[in-house]
Amino acid sequence: MTVMAERMSQVTVEEFEKIAKFAAAESDAVRLEFIDGRIGDSGVPDGDHNEIWMWLQGVCMQHRPELGLYGGDQGLKVDSYRNGRARPDGSLAPCGNFAGQGEWADPDGVLMTVEITSYDRDTDRCDRKEKPAAYAAAGIPVCLLVDREAGAVTVFSSPDPDPQGVGYRDSHTAKFGEVLMLPDPVGIELDTEVLTNYVR
Repeated sequence: MTVMAERMSQVTVEEFEKIAKFAAAESDAVRLEFIDGRIGDSGVPDGDHNEIWMWLQGVCMQHRPELGLYGGDQGLKVDSYRNGRARPDGSLAPCGNFAGQGEWADPDGVLMTVEITSYDRDTDRCDRKEKPAAYAAAGIPVCLLVDREAGAVTVFSSPDPDPQGVGYRDSHTAKFGEVLMLPDPVGIELDTEVLTNYVR
């Protein structure tokens, strides 16, 4: 994620949504987010990123056909009091969950968010720290981080919705190639062997 501006304490959520809408109208390659008072660009995924997302979508469809893994075009209202706007790489929710909600949906019903790291300078701050904390504050039960640089998958669970809290209380990390279980309410076993193909 490339930071477009440092802390934007004077920008309201409504102003951000207008900025994001204008930016999207100007270029399909710009997908803005507003997390922890910062405006950032979620960037355009590369081929390996897309392959990981497609693999994960297939696994979810196979094991939980009543759920959909919605892509990064579906934004979520996150952070405490829903005053942030994030575009997860994936949101696992019951089919039909986002009907009628528009660009920025309420996170109620989302069982898991997915972040697949990029190779840019803001990945550590954004994908590994700020976004999981924002998803926990929004009460999303599980966050899956596919960390291509580390060659590992981290599963965060048991969110602490207190904005001053710890984010997710539990986390488990497995190296690419290992098997791990996504906890309830997701309940899917992931064999991450295929991810070894997508390490630079």
